[in-house]
Amino acid sequence: MPSLHIVTDSCAHFAHDAKPHNVTVLPNLLTINGKSFREGVDISHDEAFRLMAQGAQKATVTPPSPADYAAAFERLSRDHDGIISIHVSREMSDSWQNAQIAAQGFPGHNRVVVIDSHTLAEAQRMLVSLAAREALRQDSVDEIVRILRGAIEQLYIVFFVESIDALLHHRILPPSQTVLGAMLNIKPILSVENGRLIAIEKVRTRVQAVERLVEFVIEFTDIADAVILQNRTLITEPTRMLQERLQAEFPQVRFPYTMYGASLAALIGLDATGLAVLENPGARIDDGY
Repeated sequence: MPSLHIVTDSCAHFAHDAKPHNVTVLPNLLTINGKSFREGVDISHDEAFRLMAQGAQKATVTPPSPADYAAAFERLSRDHDGIISIHVSREMSDSWQNAQIAAQGFPGHNRVVVIDSHTLAEAQRMLVSLAAREALRQDSVDEIVRILRGAIEQLYIVFFVESIDALLHHRILPPSQTVLGAMLNIKPILSVENGRLIAIEKVRTRVQAVERLVEFVIEFTDIADAVILQNRTLITEPTRMLQERLQAEFPQVRFPYTMYGASLAALIGLDATGLAVLENPGARIDDGY
């Protein structure tokens, strides 16, 4: 069986699940208050949240460069027959593009396949974890890629956001909607659609937001993985409410929670609650994909 390795960027946040041994995470560069840190290396997520909360300027995220990816591919190709590199949606980051540039120097035997996850954060992590498991089971890179392409169509992630300042800064909400939302205390529900983070609905209270997230999950019949995302290590009240409602609807499914990463916090803000779901990839994968 060939030796395969998975590469990703740090938007895929391994806080809930331990990082598999056959996965390498290249850190994004976080710039907070004029200082730059490698995410998860130079700064913890708790510390990044603390600095972002204190800063007058919005944090920025810079993905690994083509040179960063080329160096990782070169190092890993010495001991592995193939590399699958999985990235945050190209609509939200240059990570995929940078990896594509780097992969052009590795044709033939040490094959590098670069995949756009079309998502971010915990949903991206789910895809990376799936790739890591399949890399231990499958003989063919092509077969793993086929499985991942099918799983991408069954990955979903939604959030409700309490503070909309970051959404205004990143133009996820139009300025007119953002100002109106602040006046009326409206909390947007966000989803990733076609690789972009967009507002799909607005609610006024946390209870309404939790109900919308529960309604979102009820659509699924065969959940392979699901994780609640929150903005701190200890459980929050919205997460507790969401867990209770979901457990009543899905008594056989676990809904653990995790603190979301700094890359996501820079994009949507420091006060959000989310839910990532992967439907069972074996249920509806199209063999002709």
